[in-house]
Amino acid sequence: MKFGVVVFPGSNCDMDMVYVLETIMKQEVVKLWHKDTNLQECDFIILPGGFSFGDYLRSGAIAKFSPIMTEVIGFANSGGYVMGVCNGFQILTESGLLPGALLHNDSHKFICKNTYLKAETKNTLVTNQYTKKAIKIPIAHGEGKYFADEETMKSLIQNDQILFKYCDEHGHITNEANPNGSLLNIAGVCNVNRNVFGMMPHPERSADKELNNQDGLTLFKSILTVILP
Repeated sequence: MKFGVVVFPGSNCDMDMVYVLETIMKQEVVKLWHKDTNLQECDFIILPGGFSFGDYLRSGAIAKFSPIMTEVIGFANSGGYVMGVCNGFQILTESGLLPGALLHNDSHKFICKNTYLKAETKNTLVTNQYTKKAIKIPIAHGEGKYFADEETMKSLIQNDQILFKYCDEHGHITNEANPNGSLLNIAGVCNVNRNVFGMMPHPERSADKELNNQDGLTLFKSILTVILP
């Protein structure tokens, strides 16, 4: 399977993602520069974390105008698989590929720590292998508060589009376990067609045994379990 990892000026998690996909998962990976206009026949596109264009204006607001995003949007709208992590999630909401928006954390501070997540659905490409009540995945963001209007929130629930929610170590979804003020503790969502995925926590930072945490590895295994024969 061929993965494409898009690199914007300010991306800083691109090589972490490449490492997991290429070295741990043994998949073919290409880096796609933001000025490229060719997805190089990739099967799955990933927008990594970082601070694209310095997070000026709003996080992801400038990156959505990069030439590569015209191709990514067309790819997604034709059914291609796309995933955004942290800043990548912000870019996907700014581009209209995912519903909602990511606002400043309630604390108005950058938060970098381990959090616990609960997979809300197994009916997606990226969550189908999760069985644990709570998984430990780190976050690192200043604008991670998921927000959407009431109608959108109802649609997300009705269509089973919520991928992950912040929870405590026992899988209980509480206000105390919510690090940024996200509505309904939402940490990740997918589109209604279930081919575009976004999440604020970093699964690529919890996918190596050397880190003593492989809870994020299950996400990548989920993708390959469905797609590979």
